[in-house]
Amino acid sequence: MSDTGIAERWKVLSGSDNWEGLLEPLDSDLRRYLIHYGAMVEVVADAFINEGASKNVGLPRYARRNLFQNTGLVKGNPFKYEVTKYFYAPALLTLELGPIDYTYKQTNWIGYVAVATDEGKVGLGRRDIVVVWRGTIRLLEWIDDAIFLFDNAPLIFGQNSDPLVHMGWYSMYTTTNQDSPFNQKSARDQVREEVARLVELYKDEEISITVTGHSLGSSMATLNAVDLAANPVNNNNNKDVPVTAFLYASPKVGDENFKKAFSNQQNLRALRISDVKDKVPTLPPIGWKVGETIDSKIDYEDVGVGLVIESKKSVYLKPTGLNYHDLMLYMHGVDLYETTPTGDFDVAKVNKYQDALTDDYVKEHGIPAGWFNVKDKGMVQQEDGNYILNDHETDDDE
Repeated sequence: MSDTGIAERWKVLSGSDNWEGLLEPLDSDLRRYLIHYGAMVEVVADAFINEGASKNVGLPRYARRNLFQNTGLVKGNPFKYEVTKYFYAPALLTLELGPIDYTYKQTNWIGYVAVATDEGKVGLGRRDIVVVWRGTIRLLEWIDDAIFLFDNAPLIFGQNSDPLVHMGWYSMYTTTNQDSPFNQKSARDQVREEVARLVELYKDEEISITVTGHSLGSSMATLNAVDLAANPVNNNNNKDVPVTAFLYASPKVGDENFKKAFSNQQNLRALRISDVKDKVPTLPPIGWKVGETIDSKIDYEDVGVGLVIESKKSVYLKPTGLNYHDLMLYMHGVDLYETTPTGDFDVAKVNKYQDALTDDYVKEHGIPAGWFNVKDKGMVQQEDGNYILNDHETDDDE
């Protein structure tokens, strides 16, 4: 990225004025800011082990110390961070089999906490603590996504509180899986404890908390952000620390009371980025409370400030057959000014997961369709010449 005014303007870029005057047209520093945080989400999906044959399925491919280096987030990036924590969340499916309820449990790596290094602090203008949540990958996560039921959120808003939230995502956020060594604590507790540690460590500096995610990850980020704002860590030491959520392709998370509770947090801001061709941000349309029927339907509501992009305007994209929910198309759409990218996002990455670039551009620049892959699917040759599946790098806290 080119030289920016991010260090001087970070407060307004993080929503201190609710992005007033920055969205239409899209401010150049905010554009770079959004591409930066989108790239931090990108690495989680790229480093996730989803090979069913692997004993490590559901775990991160790389240790924290190597995550950014091995996923392309170091070269050319002035915003330096250190990954300090991996966190995990369960997906649950309960089946009623006659007199017995059987619950399938599955724990998966779902994100990380990172903090700006001394070098990164210079480019960012403060010590940024970032919490990153990935999108849906595993089957049980897809099933949890499809549960449109509402439930209360007592761990966030207190017992007998009014806000209603998506039951599947609240469960993933707050539930433990005692069968897994990675999920003895809920994702909520894992994140909050690490954020508390970092807030204490850097309490004498100017700090921000940024929470971000894509798709399912943006839903989890929404819950996490309002939780951090409503229930400050460290005995209220972070009550004045700004909490900002950047939500890419976010589904709706709660009802009207949730929207009001979210808006009432004085130190919380959220920017929802949605593509006009992506249907996911319109979901879920309605839900109903646990124990009630669809006749008692309640609308899901958006939170925060909306930024609508139109990646379809790009002169580099095929006119049809594209997956507009793709995070790469989101960042390409953010990079557009009318129809031509500004250059803050690499056009080659548009073809990272799909065949999106025009045939002429592909021929001229030599960019294969769906070019991202894991080398040999994690199969590594040993000294004796034989291959084994060796796809997980042990982390320091395992």
